[in-house]
Amino acid sequence: MPLMSEVKQTGKRGERIGTFLSWMLAVLACLWVAWCCAIGPLYWFGDGLSDFGWLNVLYLVVAFAIWFSIVVALVRFGRGRRVLPQYFARRHEKLCNEIAGTPTTVLGIMLRHLHDAAHSRPGRALHAVIVWTGRKLIRCTDCWWKLMLVFVIGWLWIPTTLLAAFGADIRSQIREFSWALNQWTGLKQPYIGFFSFVPMDIYPTAHYMWPDNPTYLTDQHNVVLTVFYGAAAAVSRYFTDSNDAGIVVLAALQWLFAAFCCSATANRFFNLPWRRLGVGTFDFSHPERHDCWNMRDYAHPEAGVVARPSRLRAGAKTRFMILLFFMVCPLAVFATISLTKSPLFAFAFVWWFGVWYELHMTHIKALPTINGKPTYLRKRSIMAFTISSCVMLISAKYAWYIILFTLILALINDRKRWKTYLVALLLPTILIHGGIVFLTNTGAIIGGDPIESRGIQLQQIARVAKYNPKGIPADAAKKLEPVFNLDQMAEAYFRQDADPVKSSGIQSKKVSYKWRTVTEDDMTNFNEAWLEIVVANPVIALDAFFAECFGYFDVTDLPYVSMDYYVNNDYVQNDNAWIHLYNHDWRDAVAGFAKGWGNIPVIGWVTHGNLYVTLMLLVGAAEVVLRRWRSLSWHLPLLLLMGVMITAPANNFERHMLPVAFVFGFVCLQFWRESRNARSAASANVASAHEASQVRQDE
Repeated sequence: MPLMSEVKQTGKRGERIGTFLSWMLAVLACLWVAWCCAIGPLYWFGDGLSDFGWLNVLYLVVAFAIWFSIVVALVRFGRGRRVLPQYFARRHEKLCNEIAGTPTTVLGIMLRHLHDAAHSRPGRALHAVIVWTGRKLIRCTDCWWKLMLVFVIGWLWIPTTLLAAFGADIRSQIREFSWALNQWTGLKQPYIGFFSFVPMDIYPTAHYMWPDNPTYLTDQHNVVLTVFYGAAAAVSRYFTDSNDAGIVVLAALQWLFAAFCCSATANRFFNLPWRRLGVGTFDFSHPERHDCWNMRDYAHPEAGVVARPSRLRAGAKTRFMILLFFMVCPLAVFATISLTKSPLFAFAFVWWFGVWYELHMTHIKALPTINGKPTYLRKRSIMAFTISSCVMLISAKYAWYIILFTLILALINDRKRWKTYLVALLLPTILIHGGIVFLTNTGAIIGGDPIESRGIQLQQIARVAKYNPKGIPADAAKKLEPVFNLDQMAEAYFRQDADPVKSSGIQSKKVSYKWRTVTEDDMTNFNEAWLEIVVANPVIALDAFFAECFGYFDVTDLPYVSMDYYVNNDYVQNDNAWIHLYNHDWRDAVAGFAKGWGNIPVIGWVTHGNLYVTLMLLVGAAEVVLRRWRSLSWHLPLLLLMGVMITAPANNFERHMLPVAFVFGFVCLQFWRESRNARSAASANVASAHEASQVRQDE
């Protein structure tokens, strides 16, 4: 007996430690978000951390109180408890009693009038219309092809009135492919030269990385996507003498792909996993042919418990809110036709995330079979998982980090389906990423310059060179001399964006990065020089770091580049053959409306990606406290995407936040479902405890 008591005490102590650590992580997440909100004004007005004062402390305290209150409310809701404090619960109960009787307060009188209006004849008619509309909405979104129609019809005005949206990236990709095509057809072109300027010099890619045999394709924007975009533009030039028709076709194809990805994932979250056969009965016989998989959060029918059909599908309000986001929010609307790598990756990620939901819900730890058959993933879902992984890999170079990280988590959490993960995750990574590495090593293409991944370091060096040039140690300056021109670096520094420091852009740019003359040996001392500068100027270095990433987690910060930029920038409105002639003023009006909406305080936050990034981080913190480890492992790729945002070359660049924003509504729906199950379990425990006490009293 003493041994049992010691084991129990050890278990309780371990549980307390786990609870403390989980709440500590939640507090750190809230502190990070609150800190970003507090330092935002410092960088808006050109100051830095040295000007941090009591007003910023007040911002920090208020922001932390708000974000931590949200986490506490999510945790209480997740545990099936009352979200509002007891005081507000008593006030609500008192107000309900007052409305039922004779109202005495102003609020009670107003609510009584609303109650009477709702139960009057017009009120009942309005309620009937709302109920009928909700039922029709569910009927119109009860399978993937109906959802596909909803997205196509709702988004039809985008490609028909705006045609396409793009920026400098696709123009550079088309130029790269054109030069490569000229080389393949035997046309002589300049290659390495001090005075020549070729497509690889735009971003640029250091000349020491170029192979001796001339090649003009780079992996700057992922070579597969470059070849696809460039080939479409080449066909367009062949038939129409301009790139415009090819760009419009590419935008239309991405628009269709976006509608398909969103409809497939919405169908998984809205309508699956159960197929109802009759009252209280469900089909588990053919998981590979029907949309009928086991939902691990609900009791299994063989265990004697059957879930209620009305609770297994998303309601009309949920469907309406998620569809409204995709139909109205500029993030989703403009991304459908924006020909940059991030929107394509984002929609592929939505599709991929939906298959992960299916994997999550079909996982059975205690019951490995259903009616004697293993719970394999449906064949079409395996195909969807594989194709979506491939699209992610060819659209964003950092996708292979996310996929391999997810593969490790999947093999730990769901080892029985390891073949599925190897086929859908590892095999595409080996073929696509491994193939690109092979092409780079053989000299067929030019790899991306490593300087692209050093945005934070470059910003820190450039900010020190701008604000405290004498604070750069002589040894560090000597090590950086073959790589950077520090004077040009200081002039090119801009707190929001590291591209000017990297000498990215057209020919008339500041050459701070000596890409023409730098060698691989010169780069070996870069990290040492950077560390010396940071140690000598810690405050300025921190300023450079926070100035480049705080906007991703500050809901009050306006985007540096919003999605409406791709609708009416100079590349779209002026620098093309005929696209700018089609609805020129309408494009300006649409983009202006979106920007004006986004500039409205609070109301405009819903159009910005940083709101969804911040709330997603808080939901993840609540899942840590609730110890929903399997759900958290499924959502960890979102945290990895937030890391990509922090290391991105620009602050609050909205296209980097698209994947998180697009799946936010689905994550909230899943959190609500799991919380409802916890609430049902808590109610069942209370009922069983009451019955047990009643039995003891009877005895």
